[in-house]
Amino acid sequence: QVQLVESGGGLVQAEGSLRLSCAASGRTFSANAAGWFRQAPGKEREFVAAISASGASTLYSNSVKGRFTISRDNAKNTVYLQMNSVKPEDTAVYYCAARIVPYLSDYDPISGDYDYWGQGTQVTVSP
Repeated sequence: QVQLVESGGGLVQAEGSLRLSCAASGRTFSANAAGWFRQAPGKEREFVAAISASGASTLYSNSVKGRFTISRDNAKNTVYLQMNSVKPEDTAVYYCAARIVPYLSDYDPISGDYDYWGQGTQVTVSP
């Protein structure tokens, strides 16, 4: 079983930057695709970004493409979300997730059907 813990959230001004981290406890995490989702109050959870197990492939929602970067360091069992040029509409609880398969082509990264989820970290962007 994989346990995920997000960190790095907080208050940031618009146009600023923030880096979220997702630390995984499972020994097989390096074989897992992973993703980031977010959920604002009163809104449905939405896809943000995904990354294959090796880090070779990434996928982004149109709303964050060009601003956010997902990456991973498997030696540290950690997935990151670098958030640049943040906007107030980026305000949400950000969740990391892992899928047991290694490739983004093995599943639908956008669907939310991941196997493991973190508890989330709050990101608030002030105007």
